[in-house]
Amino acid sequence: MAVSRTIIVAGAGIGGLTAALALAAKGFRVIVLERTERLDEVGAGLQLSPNASRILVELGLQPRLDACAVVPDAVTAINARSGRAIVRMPIGNVAVRNGAPYWVVHRADLQAALAAQVAAHPSIDLRLGCAVEDVAPHANGVTVSAGGGQEPGLALISADGIWSAVRGVAFPKTQPLFSGLIAWRGTIPAEAMPDGERLRGVQLWLGPEAHLVVYPISSGRRINLVAVVNGSWNQRGWSARGEPTEIVARFAHWAGAARALIGTVENWTRWALFAMPDGGVWNQGPIAMLGDASHGMLPFAAQGAGMAIEDAAVLAAGLAASHGEGRGGTAAEVAATLQRYAALRRPRVRRVQQLARQNGVIYHLPGAAAIARDVAMRAIGPDRLLARQSWIYDWRP
Repeated sequence: MAVSRTIIVAGAGIGGLTAALALAAKGFRVIVLERTERLDEVGAGLQLSPNASRILVELGLQPRLDACAVVPDAVTAINARSGRAIVRMPIGNVAVRNGAPYWVVHRADLQAALAAQVAAHPSIDLRLGCAVEDVAPHANGVTVSAGGGQEPGLALISADGIWSAVRGVAFPKTQPLFSGLIAWRGTIPAEAMPDGERLRGVQLWLGPEAHLVVYPISSGRRINLVAVVNGSWNQRGWSARGEPTEIVARFAHWAGAARALIGTVENWTRWALFAMPDGGVWNQGPIAMLGDASHGMLPFAAQGAGMAIEDAAVLAAGLAASHGEGRGGTAAEVAATLQRYAALRRPRVRRVQQLARQNGVIYHLPGAAAIARDVAMRAIGPDRLLARQSWIYDWRP
């Protein structure tokens, strides 16, 4: 039966498109259902460390991403009050050690690269303007109602984001919680950098109850800024308009270079940061969660996209191992496969979620605690600071 080789993916974001490519590479037919009519620019820049970039390279994405991504030379932590560097970590060494690039890229550029790769694959059917309306598990898998029609499949993969409609069906009692933090995002032309110098790495400005991340995107033509502050505004969405005077005022006591950067941005958008419970939610029968739908996390480990990409690779490998080579499977067998996927992913994802939350606290330390943090970072040094993240970067599916 054709159903035995069909996987349905809900959502055409980073995780959903990567899952489609990974599953198609294992011989599955894939239907991707995306509720929006077109794949618009959404969100901010993102970082892809070797644990994620390796998977994208293996899926054939390197030529497309080399054309738009930037390879940073270092991540520099900077004291927001003084404007002085705390420590400079040569991130290029991580790429050399792992044999895979460390990229910073605009989310829209990554999504466009994935979408182009998907469009070129004969085994993937991407359907825009096609929202999941109903899900019906049965003895041979699942039937998904969408766009006025019904699609049977071996499994349904929910990659429809932190406000997942599919998760609302499978796990109605588990929803993301507001973190009390708001991220403001803006971009400027590279030539508008206040110091007139070309930015080649990632800047991480650490201040009391706020931090700022700055790095080049779009082949270095633009600079991405993300300012994170405490606040109570908690509306859903990625692109609510932000009032420039509000964010400028929040950084009024920072060093002149940081204030100049923030003041250069003309158009700000903001999004409230929500996160799923540690460990995420993973599967219900033939339905599996992936990426933010499962484990949306704070962005302070730069691994939100990376964990979704990892999920895709592990899920595809598991389904291929148990249901490959023309084999179908009962609902119970599919559920067992997805439970194994959950067992493989849950501990690692929980650890990354906890690291991200801990980093957020460290970044925002005030007063004497911030001084102690800076002293400790200098004493540990760049190599050992990077080594503390090797369990993330060195991972392989």
